[in-house]
Amino acid sequence: MKIALVGFGVLLLLVAVVIAIGAMLPKRHVVARSAVFMASPERLFPLIAGSQVWRPDVKACELISADGGNQFQRETSKRGETILYELQQSRPPLAIQRRIATENLPYGGTWSFVLEPANGETRVRITEDGEVYNPAFRFVSKFVMGQTATLDAYLKAMGKAVGENVRIGN
Repeated sequence: MKIALVGFGVLLLLVAVVIAIGAMLPKRHVVARSAVFMASPERLFPLIAGSQVWRPDVKACELISADGGNQFQRETSKRGETILYELQQSRPPLAIQRRIATENLPYGGTWSFVLEPANGETRVRITEDGEVYNPAFRFVSKFVMGQTATLDAYLKAMGKAVGENVRIGN
């Protein structure tokens, strides 16, 4: 019984430390990653701007045009989570920006894509300007997952979609 109480106390202390450290971290972060593809912007841009079902974590993707000209994209993950993104800017085939439009998530922000062609290659740079509202999630995002993990996974999946192994950098 005493061991169980000590174990429970240690667990509570650990949770408190995680929350305290997370609370000291800034809510907002900006991170960027890029990869070079042996493909033109005209080939890569439709992957970014269109349906995302080529990504292994996406089960379904629906493109929605709303009244007033706003364009949205609803993605459903393989885990059943649905997130709505609003298209904020698009300059085909060189740039696109989306904002998380789903409310009440523990995170939010934008992803900006820039496609830079040079010498028959295209560098795709993704910049995440995000916020993590929950202190425990901020801790996990910063110290467990890494703030660029989702960007890296996106670029790797994009490489697979075009049949390339990509090297990811800053």
